[in-house]
Amino acid sequence: MAVRGNFYNRSRRMASPGRSMAAVSPAMTRGGGAASQQVMALAQNLANNIIRQRELANRRARLGRIFTAFDPVDDVLPNNQEQVTRGMFSGNVGTLQGYFTQSALTAAQQSYFTDVYDKNPISDSTAVEQFSLAYGHYAGSGSKDTTGNLNNDTPSRAIYKQYAQLLLPPLDKKFTFNGTDSDSIYIINFNRARYREKIDPGNLEINLATDPDNTATPDNFIRLIDDSSVAGIVGEAGLIYNIVSGSIDAGTAIHNSSDPVHFGLLYPQHGIVILNGDKLDEAVGNKGGAAFGTVVTSGTAETNHVNRLFRAMSGSYSVRPATLGLQARSSEAVKSTYYFVRMKNAEYNYSNNPSFVTGSLGQLAYSTFVFDPQVYITTVGMYNERKELLAVAKLSQPLLKSFTREALIKVKLDF
Repeated sequence: MAVRGNFYNRSRRMASPGRSMAAVSPAMTRGGGAASQQVMALAQNLANNIIRQRELANRRARLGRIFTAFDPVDDVLPNNQEQVTRGMFSGNVGTLQGYFTQSALTAAQQSYFTDVYDKNPISDSTAVEQFSLAYGHYAGSGSKDTTGNLNNDTPSRAIYKQYAQLLLPPLDKKFTFNGTDSDSIYIINFNRARYREKIDPGNLEINLATDPDNTATPDNFIRLIDDSSVAGIVGEAGLIYNIVSGSIDAGTAIHNSSDPVHFGLLYPQHGIVILNGDKLDEAVGNKGGAAFGTVVTSGTAETNHVNRLFRAMSGSYSVRPATLGLQARSSEAVKSTYYFVRMKNAEYNYSNNPSFVTGSLGQLAYSTFVFDPQVYITTVGMYNERKELLAVAKLSQPLLKSFTREALIKVKLDF
């Protein structure tokens, strides 16, 4: 009717140019409006039917759903970063209570370094290396070249230059402690797996028994910490802190903070502590050292890192009147992504477990499973687009799921 009326009007306008579109009869206009409303009603009914069919299909899909794609906007929260600290030693323990060296090292190897374990590696297969000790001297004193090198590159000289090259800026050849160069250094080099990203400043305490060359059990000890609570500089090797006299009991406490006693340097990002051998050799006193008695005779094959530093560290654990040791924590920035697993009331109420059905036709094992199924969620599997399992998240306890219960599980992935 509407199309025919327009055509009729167009014909009359061509015959009588003076007439306008207003010449369409009211009857024809009303007829076209009724038809349009009828078409709109039919279209609306069709759209409603499509929507209902889709809703029914979605409900049926939810009843037997075995996976749901994550919405990257609402369900995924990426790039979260937090600083995590933990005890540096095996089992995330913060205090080392056992000191054992590896006797399997050859004499040549021990002239350069010694590894320290938490347990006796000879009798205990679970022993793990915690750190290494070494001694270095700028001129090569305190050790002997047994390899016949033409340049007389003794172990102590090689160690000093190796760490100088690693930690000092270009053209700086000697370690400087509180403004004074030292030719004699002791090194504590923590295992890379132990300190992870870096040693946590403010949580390091080195306890040393004094006079370690004395075979009798010593009665005195010194406690050393870093001064990260009050100072710190940035050098070629990253952050650098001083090792000073103090303790971390009930918080970092530097002894005489206005005029601290300097014993060395901490390079937390390298997991290395450099101790001033000259200071450790000083007599025990108000601002003295630990009476190490380092042997610096030229051409003498002496393992100072074993006979002095190792004995001082291991002796501190049994020193009277306190049980001390080495305390340290690691620190690392952990990046995390959170995935929110949402299960609505009509979803994940059935199980693919064979015990859920019975018979050759796969009937539900119990009639109550038809209208009131109840399952327990224990695991969340995370898949890629090819339906390949990439990660599994375990719940601490089974989670009941039914038509009357919804669940939201937050999965955290650390990188």
